[in-house]
Amino acid sequence: MHFWDRIDKPIIGLSPMDGVTDASFRLVAARYGRPDLCMTEFTSVEAICCGADGFVRDFAYGEYERPILAQIYGRTPEDFYRVAHIVCELGFDGLDINMGCPAKNVANKGCGAGLILNPELAVTIIRAARRGIEDWAAGQRLEAVGLETDVLERVRRMNRERVQPLTREEIPLSVKTRIGYDKVEVDQWIPVLLGERPVALSVHGRTLKQMYKGSADWDAIGRVVELARGTGILVLGNGDLKSMSDVVARVRQTGVHGVLLGRGAMGNPWVFRDKQWAKDTLAGLMAPCGAELDVTREERTQVLLEHSRHFESLWGERRFPAMRKHLAWYCKGFRGAAQWRARLVRAMNADEVARIVGAN
Repeated sequence: MHFWDRIDKPIIGLSPMDGVTDASFRLVAARYGRPDLCMTEFTSVEAICCGADGFVRDFAYGEYERPILAQIYGRTPEDFYRVAHIVCELGFDGLDINMGCPAKNVANKGCGAGLILNPELAVTIIRAARRGIEDWAAGQRLEAVGLETDVLERVRRMNRERVQPLTREEIPLSVKTRIGYDKVEVDQWIPVLLGERPVALSVHGRTLKQMYKGSADWDAIGRVVELARGTGILVLGNGDLKSMSDVVARVRQTGVHGVLLGRGAMGNPWVFRDKQWAKDTLAGLMAPCGAELDVTREERTQVLLEHSRHFESLWGERRFPAMRKHLAWYCKGFRGAAQWRARLVRAMNADEVARIVGAN
């Protein structure tokens, strides 16, 4: 039995978002909200196999995040095969293939949601990744799959900090995608993925053309549930979920096995606090709700500062400006938030953040 089976349904997880859900974001989400699962930001298999060192930070995670999935993207099946070995070697609980990113610099290369136009390649990629998982579990070593020497050394260094012992067992493979390319193509695209038997299929309710505009089409997600019925494959919905009340409404509407919250968690890791209320409500039980709304200014300040310091420890002061968007997202729902936001979006380091919020 893998972790997907052990989580009480509906699954309520944190959606991966490029440039947002890095290790620092996931740390505060895991500590203060406890989503059922987390995924890394998507990472290019081609870049990893070419020796790029960015994946060391992309694939950094803490035990508190478990279950944690590594999300990867690309268009070269052989590289998916190699990187599947790395994902297993690093002790991730699962591997998720991104077939849903709508960014032009990704999709125009035939990656992410661009694969919706190339179902044959999508199938080949899934099979290559699965074969990589199987071969690793059967005992194949990283040295045997043609990885660069420096990549192997980085993996070894990362594993020196491992807490849990590594066991050679197959990890589950899942896919995240969208409902279509320039129009809804659920009936054409989704059966292709279901035919490859991923453990779970996460579906964002917009087409690539929509990007993040308009409203998510949950009726289309409901159709995915119908197509998957009887297969044993879990379907998770994604799009426009801002609260646990939204989660309850969409699960009731579509019958999905779970959801992923993305933008609703920006600056709001507490959104997951009421996930048990959502599960109990859907099970017909009565339970008090409201924890996600009961966040004091003091706690918000504490988490904002903790996030800032962890980000700086991971990325360094030079890249601290990338933290500013998070600081802006935290500044809402309390008196004086606008004044804080105006100053925090110019902060250059965590110490300056502490001075602005009066934490020194």
